[in-house]
Amino acid sequence: PVKRITDIIRMFVKVKPKIKSKLLLVGEGPERIPAQELVHDLGLRESVIFLGQQDGIDDILSCADLYLLPSEQESFGLSALEAMSCEVPVIGTNVGGLPELVKHGETGYITEVGDVEKMAFHAVNVLTDDVLQKKLGKQARQRVLDNFAQESVVPQYEAYYEEVLRQ
Repeated sequence: PVKRITDIIRMFVKVKPKIKSKLLLVGEGPERIPAQELVHDLGLRESVIFLGQQDGIDDILSCADLYLLPSEQESFGLSALEAMSCEVPVIGTNVGGLPELVKHGETGYITEVGDVEKMAFHAVNVLTDDVLQKKLGKQARQRVLDNFAQESVVPQYEAYYEEVLRQ
C-alpha cells in the first residue's frame, strides 16, 4: 500500500484523454488485485498492462517515456535511480530520499503524496513536449553519473569505513 499504485492509475485516467498512451505496471504484491479492479472500474483495461515480476528491468525502462513513483514511504528510491540511469524522467513524491535524488524541474518532478492532479499535470507536460522529455532524461542520467555512480560512491563508503575502523 505504501507504493500507492492506485494513485498511478487515478493519475493515468487524467492523462489518457490528453495523450495517446499506455501504462505499464511492473511488479507483484498485495495491491495488484485492487489495482486491476480499479483499472476495470475506470474502463482502462485496454490501456493498462500488468507485467508482473520482471528480470531485465533496464530493457523495460529503456522504452519508457516517464517513470512514476508516488510512494508515501521511500528510503532512497533505487527504482527511480534505475529509471534516471536509462534517461527516463521521474515523477515522485516528497518523501524519504526522493527529493534528494529527483531534482524538481531538472530531472523530473516532485509532488505531495496523493496529489494526483499535480502528477497528471507534470506527466502531460513531459509527454507532450519531446524537447522537455529529452532534456529531463539527459539531465537525469547525468545526475546519476555525477552523484550516484559506483566510481564515485564506493570510494566514499570505503573512506567512511576506514574512518570508523580507526576509532
